[in-house]
Amino acid sequence: MTTTPAPQAAPSRSRRAIAITLAVIAALVAAFFIFANLYADWLWYDQLEFTSVLLTQWLARVVMFAVGFLAMGIPVWLAIQLAYRLRPVYARLSSQLDRYQEVVEPLRRLAMWGIPVFFGFFAGFAASTQWETTWLWFNGVQTDVTDPEFGLDTGFYMFAMPFYGSVLGFASAVLLVCLLVSGLVSYLYGSVRVGQRELRISKAARIQLAVIAGLYILVQAGSLWLDRYRTLVEPYDRITGPGYTGVNAVIPGQTILAIVAAIVAILFFVTAVIGRWRYPLIATALLVVSAIVVGVGYPWVLNTFQVRPNQLTLESEYYQRNIDMTKMAYGIDGLEKTDFSAVTDVEPGQLREDAETTASIRIMDPAIISPTVRQQEQYRAFYQFPETLDVDRYEIDGESQDAIVSVRELDVERLGQASTWQNTTVVYTHGYGMVAARGNARTVEGFPEFIERGIPVSGVLTEEEEYQPRIYFGENSPPYSIVGAPAGTEPFELDYPSGADGENETRYTFTGDGGPSVGNVFNRLIYALKFQSEQILFSDFVNEESQILYDRDPLTRVEKVAPYLTLDSDPYPSVVDGRIVWIVDGYTLSANYPYSTTVSLQQAIADSNNVQPRFAIDDINYVRNSVKATVDAYDGSVTLYAWDEEDPVLQAWQNVYPSTVEPISEMSADLMSHVRYPTDLFKIQRAMLGVYHVDDARAFYQRDNAWATPEDPQDPGSFQPPYYSTIQMPGQETPSYSMFTTFIPSSEGGASRNVLMGYLAVDSNAGAEAGVKGEGYGKLRMLEIDAETPVPGPGQVQNTFDADPTVSAQINILSQGQSDVLNGNLLTLPVGGGLLYVQPVFVQSSGGTQLPTLQRVLVAFGDRIAFENTLNEALDTLFGGDSGATAGDTDVPPDTEPTPTPTPTPTETADAGETPAPTAPPADEYQAALQEAQDAMMDRQEALQAADWAAYGEADARLTAAVERLIELGEQ
Repeated sequence: MTTTPAPQAAPSRSRRAIAITLAVIAALVAAFFIFANLYADWLWYDQLEFTSVLLTQWLARVVMFAVGFLAMGIPVWLAIQLAYRLRPVYARLSSQLDRYQEVVEPLRRLAMWGIPVFFGFFAGFAASTQWETTWLWFNGVQTDVTDPEFGLDTGFYMFAMPFYGSVLGFASAVLLVCLLVSGLVSYLYGSVRVGQRELRISKAARIQLAVIAGLYILVQAGSLWLDRYRTLVEPYDRITGPGYTGVNAVIPGQTILAIVAAIVAILFFVTAVIGRWRYPLIATALLVVSAIVVGVGYPWVLNTFQVRPNQLTLESEYYQRNIDMTKMAYGIDGLEKTDFSAVTDVEPGQLREDAETTASIRIMDPAIISPTVRQQEQYRAFYQFPETLDVDRYEIDGESQDAIVSVRELDVERLGQASTWQNTTVVYTHGYGMVAARGNARTVEGFPEFIERGIPVSGVLTEEEEYQPRIYFGENSPPYSIVGAPAGTEPFELDYPSGADGENETRYTFTGDGGPSVGNVFNRLIYALKFQSEQILFSDFVNEESQILYDRDPLTRVEKVAPYLTLDSDPYPSVVDGRIVWIVDGYTLSANYPYSTTVSLQQAIADSNNVQPRFAIDDINYVRNSVKATVDAYDGSVTLYAWDEEDPVLQAWQNVYPSTVEPISEMSADLMSHVRYPTDLFKIQRAMLGVYHVDDARAFYQRDNAWATPEDPQDPGSFQPPYYSTIQMPGQETPSYSMFTTFIPSSEGGASRNVLMGYLAVDSNAGAEAGVKGEGYGKLRMLEIDAETPVPGPGQVQNTFDADPTVSAQINILSQGQSDVLNGNLLTLPVGGGLLYVQPVFVQSSGGTQLPTLQRVLVAFGDRIAFENTLNEALDTLFGGDSGATAGDTDVPPDTEPTPTPTPTPTETADAGETPAPTAPPADEYQAALQEAQDAMMDRQEALQAADWAAYGEADARLTAAVERLIELGEQ
């Protein structure tokens, strides 16, 4: 007889134990990775002394998760429990429901707890993402500005209304889930029966469902009531905020609907007592009909038959509200407007009164000369400069000097075969030195005139003994570096190469406090996991004094310690008190300022220098430059200064993150002298001023004076970027460091004339007194140009430059051979009673080593132009031999003389009343001059390739002389 062996339970238990063990190990590993990431964050913030920021975020997220979890989980659990416990004991169920119960019953206990937990987790995570809204509501402040409709403080809209909306939305979701699970359980266990064309509900289920439904409708009533206030931040027709129809139909309709909804909710509560479903259902149907009639129909009738035929009369009050509140929200309410009748004719000495302004005209284009700076100052392949340099100003010999600046950063990707972990992490750790050049000057060869350069550094900016030139934190720093070594040991960080072949390299050991310590095994393990690099754990170069530097971009560092700020896209380096620091502008934003028009932040600041950046908050209707931040390029320390202490949004965030922002009084005099008006804020303001430069509702309604930012002549399809320059606006006693832009007529509805309509400048000089903001800083000044005297816009001027025969001939000669001609930024300056255009012209090789050099300057005033070697020569030519200007680029190539005769234009020829018959120059002389120009061009190109600057200057002088001879022969 065969005996069947008994089932073996041991292998099954063994497999279960192994599975449990593996699951526990996996959970522990996952938990350790999460812990490692959180602990690394803690070390980073602790080193910067901003742990309060991290703790606030952690605490707020945990609290909000718990609140969301409990606020969803408890009501859902209670609804399920009540629906189950109050089920009828004896109920006739259909065979189908019996089968459902058989399936559900074994899982009932798990479901009764699992469903609330499931929804609770989702609600908790959703609530944790709203912690900033909650904390802002709790820490909100009064603004002392009231809205023109309800008379409420604008702080209600910016801080309280978003929170109330979130709470009502969350409550609606909770009640809706409770209603669904209550109905499902009641149906499953016989409390709700459907059959034979009737619906039967037990008393207990009726009470539960009616109360939940009443609460849900009551929450909707609250939402309708809140919608009355939301109308002030929503777009309607031509403005943000309610117009005549909104105030007289939409808002009253929402009030009525809110009251009706509250009545419907009460009827549901009554039904819970008396058991009559008819009344609340009829009331709900009436609520739907009322929503259609009062919420849609009546506003349409009022708008169609009363408002549109009388739009200006009825809407003027509300247009004015929008104008006033928009200007206040964007900080353009203090705009100073001046009617400007631009002079277009020229006279000798016309610029004499504006000599200080002309002396500061920037002819070095920071978007073009980067290759030149790279060739002259890079020194080694592992250094780099950005494609577009920055603009700052320094006091030199007692005078303010606009400067083109940059720092020499590392480019470890260019190390090639030397790109080992040791080299990229512990040897090549930092860049070296600031480079600065005068904005209004050039050398004889057309190169920048440096005031700070070299390795080791030398120049007027770094004469202090304590100057620190090393760049450990910058826009292009390596992902992470490990620095530091015990005292007395040999330094292994490459400081800078000093020999031609690097044989005398200078080594250095970082001595600052720039990153978390990796001096112990545990911290090494944490960062080995973070950066997935086992070398951190095992390398002998990592010692007890080592620090790890990461998150080194200045924008990243400021964003992490001040997550409530939106940062300007153009941080810039500056030498402040002997240190190189990055200066970063931070904005506080809102999309809930009443009656203020919304703008897309991404579109407003996009131009040829900044193409479609991305932001967490895009559509805004309130902005303030509330914080100036500095990031030390040596040790990475971050300091936040409250630049706009009156900003209510900043005040609220300071309540959330106390003691993280320093008062403006802590800013040093040297730092104040380098603070400037931020670029992105100016772009946002100019986007709004295209429409909101008007003051009255009639002009706003007619929109016959809408403006637009002109296209960049060098990059069609992109807006022309604003520029910094030291200028003297009409009405100012002295020139001021300013940023400016121009306006042309808007092309809405058709083609636009490219003529100037407005000229906007903002005082960007914050002064040089410690802790005191300059009196004129931030003052917006607008020149409204008289339409009777048309002034050509940038597009027209560029077209005139390109089409002028004399200019074209010289450009053709400059571009002969293997050379490219690059047009620099086209600047517009209010001088001589009119508007002067200045454009530098650069020449570079079309292949191989590219080294743009400034060779000519184009200028235009009215309908006259000039094209000469230097700005001084061009201005003198333009203004009849004596402009009266004092331009900065006085260097003239040898053996050349300024040409005193202005370039004639088609207008001048027409005014003369005759067309002079051209006289052909002798063919042999013309060919000889042309051949000389071509030979000089080839010689200059060869000198450029060989980096022989003496030969380059000599060939350039020959080329200039040949070009002038060709012009002279052409005029004959």
